Amino acid sequence: MDLIFLLAMNGLVWGLIIALIALGLSIILGLLDVINIAHGDFFMLGAVGCWFVLAAGLPFWVALILVPLVGLAFGALVQQLVIKPVQVSPSLSIVATFGLSLILQESVRATFGAAPQRISPPVSGTVELFGVNYDVYRLVAAGFASAVLAGFFIFLNKTKFGTRMRAVRLDKDMAIALGIPSNQIFMATFAIGASVAMVGGIVASPITSIEFRLGIDILPLCFMAVIIGGLGNLPGTVAAAVLISVTEGVLTAFVEPTGARIATLLFMCVVLLVRPQGLFSRG
Repeated sequence: MDLIFLLAMNGLVWGLIIALIALGLSIILGLLDVINIAHGDFFMLGAVGCWFVLAAGLPFWVALILVPLVGLAFGALVQQLVIKPVQVSPSLSIVATFGLSLILQESVRATFGAAPQRISPPVSGTVELFGVNYDVYRLVAAGFASAVLAGFFIFLNKTKFGTRMRAVRLDKDMAIALGIPSNQIFMATFAIGASVAMVGGIVASPITSIEFRLGIDILPLCFMAVIIGGLGNLPGTVAAAVLISVTEGVLTAFVEPTGARIATLLFMCVVLLVRPQGLFSRG
């Protein structure tokens, strides 16, 4: 039982981190109709950016502020130069973002190197949790990811700009007819999605190996969370990300990690057959 609890807690922490990345993927897909193959690489860039900030002698908390700001500017630039010219064609957007993914990976390998790196967590030690000694930083990471998710939903539902984003996502033509500047909304949405994914990379960097292929493994989980949660259903995406990660974590107590991933894929197939609109969508 102690092992199952430990694996479930690790799954919960990873689920909240994946929710950050999947949330950005979901708003980009729901608003821009772009399947962003490079979204996992934004997560990787966040982790690599954190490593470079620490290598420069700055504290971890500076990386939490500096790297997402750089991510906002980088995401806006990518949207204008890469996404906007091909946005009208889904097939071209897939090809363009796949090419962007390869460029980002090879650029990081050329500057960061191919060897995996590790960084020390900013908070060390363990705390007793239901009879199990658990890493303090993982609890901090879960709390910070939850705070970012809550802040994002507050921004989306309580601010004027967030209301405009929701309006464009629900009825793009009507929102544009009412005078909402769609081009600014598109650019800001992609920038926010990229920045939130980088925040996930920063939070995950002390508990995983950092390398140029880090985003390849995380992207399928994000797509599964978006599909199971329901396309455009942001709370459902968060719930699905946590459900997938906790389920995989618990299953690894009984089967190999590969078997746990196969079980998750089978679960996604069942959801697509029974509820194609998503597990948490109304219909």
